[in-house]
Amino acid sequence: MNTLSDKVAIVTGASSGIGRATAKLFAREGACVIVGACRENALQSLVKEIVAGGGQAKLLAGDVTSEDYAKALVDLAVDEFGGLDIGFNNAGTSGRSVATHEKPTNEWDHEMITNLTSGFLGAKHQIPAMLKKGGSVIFTSSFVGSTAGMPQMAAYAAAKVGLVGLTKALAAEYGTLGIRVNAILPGAVDTPMAKEFGDTPEIVEYVEHMHALKRRSTPEEIAQSVLYLASDHASFTTGTAMLVDGGVSICKT
Repeated sequence: MNTLSDKVAIVTGASSGIGRATAKLFAREGACVIVGACRENALQSLVKEIVAGGGQAKLLAGDVTSEDYAKALVDLAVDEFGGLDIGFNNAGTSGRSVATHEKPTNEWDHEMITNLTSGFLGAKHQIPAMLKKGGSVIFTSSFVGSTAGMPQMAAYAAAKVGLVGLTKALAAEYGTLGIRVNAILPGAVDTPMAKEFGDTPEIVEYVEHMHALKRRSTPEEIAQSVLYLASDHASFTTGTAMLVDGGVSICKT
């Protein structure tokens, strides 16, 4: 039996990177998957790929900062597949790197709502659908802010650390109801969003050198950790901020 047989999952930020890799892995492991992101064409391509591989998936494009969208994703999961077991709240943005004292307030607000508030909205509507039989809520946080400081990324760091606090609070609040809540803290991942931060050979070399493994991860590697937290193998794991960071948290240079 596959790891996620008979499970229903929502994956946001599924159009690329960690979200896309995780949605594909969930489907291969037997889950029925609802994929969400703002880019409908990319979601259509993903669903076709999953279905061609024998999996089940439905898409709903929208804005993760909208509460109506968060609710609609859950409604789609319940209507199409009969319930919800897993919510992977992965969508986010790196924002624009700029000195903090020059950061426009509207950019700060956008990064906070996209990276942090969207996770709250996802969990707010996913948890009620899990109350009858339990489930797993997972957030994508980051090593940035949690274990390492990065210049000109104050809003991103603050939001990602906020997700760790949200994880712990929800885990304590809903543990007796069989709902586990965890976060992953990836190191540098070779994704389109990471390339927006900088993809010159000098930047790549600098970022890779920060890690004990001296390389970036692939989205597929991070997806394996998400799979663990989503699965019954992690039945006694809740309230944790799981480092999947290639050792960046233990390296000083």
